[in-house]
Amino acid sequence: MSKNQLETFNFRNLHPEILLGSASDRYAGWLGQIYSQDRYQGHITKRTKLIAGKSFLEEVLPVDSVEEYFEHFPVLEIDFTFYRPLLDQNGQPTQNNQVLKTYARHLKESDRIILKVPQLITAQKIHRGDQFIENPYYLNPKIFTEQFYEPAINLLGGHLSGFIFEQEYQRKEDRVSVVEMALTLDKFFSQISKDTRYHLELRTDLYLRDQVFEVLARYGVGQVLSHWTWLPPLRKQLAKADGRFFNGKNECVIRLLTPLGMRYEDSYVKAYPFDKLVEGMLQPEMVLETVEIVKAAIEKGMLVNLIVNNRAGGNAPLIAQEIAEKLMGKPRPKTKGQMSLW
Repeated sequence: MSKNQLETFNFRNLHPEILLGSASDRYAGWLGQIYSQDRYQGHITKRTKLIAGKSFLEEVLPVDSVEEYFEHFPVLEIDFTFYRPLLDQNGQPTQNNQVLKTYARHLKESDRIILKVPQLITAQKIHRGDQFIENPYYLNPKIFTEQFYEPAINLLGGHLSGFIFEQEYQRKEDRVSVVEMALTLDKFFSQISKDTRYHLELRTDLYLRDQVFEVLARYGVGQVLSHWTWLPPLRKQLAKADGRFFNGKNECVIRLLTPLGMRYEDSYVKAYPFDKLVEGMLQPEMVLETVEIVKAAIEKGMLVNLIVNNRAGGNAPLIAQEIAEKLMGKPRPKTKGQMSLW
C-alpha cells in the first residue's frame, strides 16, 4: 500500500488478510475524506437525534453513496438492522428490508457486508416505552431464521460476509451464571442453520469464560473483540480465550466502538459531528493493541475484519488512517518459508 493511498483514505489494498471498514456509513462529516465534496448537494437529508437530553442534527448522505464508500473500504458493518428485523411477524418486509435492498443494488462483486442481528433476538432485556423489560423473543431461533437470516441472505447473497450477535451489558442483578449462559447459547446455535459467518459479542466480562468459549468452538462462532465502554482492553479479551480464534471460516471481527470507560452518550457528544479527531479522545493503547492483535491473528491464518466507529475518537476514517500507518510500520523479520507480512 502506497503512502498516497493512505493519505487519500484508500484502505482496500492495505493487506490481503485485513479488511478495514467502518460501523455504518453515509456521514456528511466524511465529505472531503471518503465522499466527494459536491457530489451529494441537494441530496443530503437531516434528522434529529436525542442524546443525553440534547438534540443533535445529523446530516445523512443518500444510500447510493455506498458506491463511493467501497472505493475506500473493502467491508462495511451495517448496524441499522440491529433495531428492526427484515420481515415483521406477518412475513411482510419492514423499512429496514427496503433500505437494505437499496444498498444491494449499489454493491460491486467484491464488496462485503457485515450485518448486526436485531436486538429483538440478541438482547435479554429491551426498551418498551420508559421501561426496560424481559425480552420474550431472546435467542428465538424461529424469529432469527424467518425474520432475519433467510431474508438477509436473499437480499445480499454473496456480499453477506458476517452476522454480529451483540448482547447488551448485563447489570449484576440481571446476570445469569456462566454455565447457564453457555447452555442457552448452545441451545440457540444448535437450532439455527449452520453457518461460518456468525460472530458473538458479549459485553459482560463475566461471560468471557471457558464454558462459553467451548460453545463458540463447537459451532465455529467467532468471539468479537470489542473496544467498548465496560469491557476490558482488547488484549485481555483475547487472553481470556488463551489467544484462540473460534470462527469456522477462519475470520475474526474486531470492533473499535468507544473509549474504555466512556459511555455511549458521552462518546457521541464528544465525537459529533464526526468530521475530525477529538483531542484526547482516541486512546493510544487501543491503536497499539489493535495492531498487535491483527498481526497475531494473521500469523494464525485468520482474515481480520477491523471495524472502526466514529465514537472511538471522533472520525472513523482518520482513526483507520492511524491504525493503517502503524500496520505499515517497521517491517518484521521474515522466517524461513514464511511470507513477510509487515
